[in-house]
Amino acid sequence: MEEQKKVLFSGIKPSGELTLGNYLGAIKNWVKLQEEYDSYFCVVDLHAITVKQEPKDLRARTLQILATYIASGIDPDKCTLFIQSHVPAHSEAQWLLNCFTYMGELSRMTQYKDKSQKLGESISAGLFNYPVLMAADILLYNTDLVPVGRDQKQHLELARDIAIRFNNLYSPTFKVPEAYIPEAGAKIMDLQNPEKKMSKSEDNPNGYILINDSPDVIRKKISRAVTDTVGVINYTDEQPGIKNLINIISAITGKKPENIVADYEGQGYAKLKQDVAEIIIEELKPIQDEVNKLLSDKAYLESIYRKGAEKANYVANKTLRKMQRKIGFIQL
Repeated sequence: MEEQKKVLFSGIKPSGELTLGNYLGAIKNWVKLQEEYDSYFCVVDLHAITVKQEPKDLRARTLQILATYIASGIDPDKCTLFIQSHVPAHSEAQWLLNCFTYMGELSRMTQYKDKSQKLGESISAGLFNYPVLMAADILLYNTDLVPVGRDQKQHLELARDIAIRFNNLYSPTFKVPEAYIPEAGAKIMDLQNPEKKMSKSEDNPNGYILINDSPDVIRKKISRAVTDTVGVINYTDEQPGIKNLINIISAITGKKPENIVADYEGQGYAKLKQDVAEIIIEELKPIQDEVNKLLSDKAYLESIYRKGAEKANYVANKTLRKMQRKIGFIQL
């Protein structure tokens, strides 16, 4: 009898265009993981509205992310691809889990603290509360593993705490998920400030590469990437800019950082930057072409997200009904 695969869940917000960091830190790894796990990959559009979105842009980006998943090699026949808002159980489970989550826990979330310092009293309840939605996303699918960046571990810890609390109050209901943090490419840094994660929300567009950037734009941004005055290519925290460029090569080619360093012995930063740019261009070009092709076939994309929603709804609703029954609600 075939051993049942462990369940893996992850998703990306359609709150802006995807960066090389999103691709190398998440999507490229998902392509490998879909072979080993029963995978659910979601476009988390409910999370996107914690900040104001232009409706037409939100719709366009949601489809673009779905197309990018597929173009990058995520196979709708091997995993479940869906749009979060197509599964109402996510919102309903969030409300139930809200009632088992403490204000103190949510106020300690690093991202909330950072954003509340900027926004003050005008911060939305959604920004305060969205880690509970993230917990619902994960727990509804009996998830074993969640691929997360190191900056999201705190949210996964909260999901684990909520699951354990609910299980202890009632009876075992949820699997308690574990983090899956890949070694290579887990955190691609800003090209202008390599102490910070690459993010599309940064003001300086030279700090990030978008998946749909043209070859000329990619070459220009990599040529402007911050390095140092050491002049020797090493893989060390003392040279964060060079380390970041090596991590990009490693994440794309699969080469170990120490082997990349050996390849560039006696060579300067200009040659490294030139090669990084061409490696990125070669990796992204077929994805860009396929995304454009998919976006011109809306009927195909609709067939994918409808099929994904059907499966996701079936699984999520089973968990939701179990939660409702244990809490004491009368079932229809």
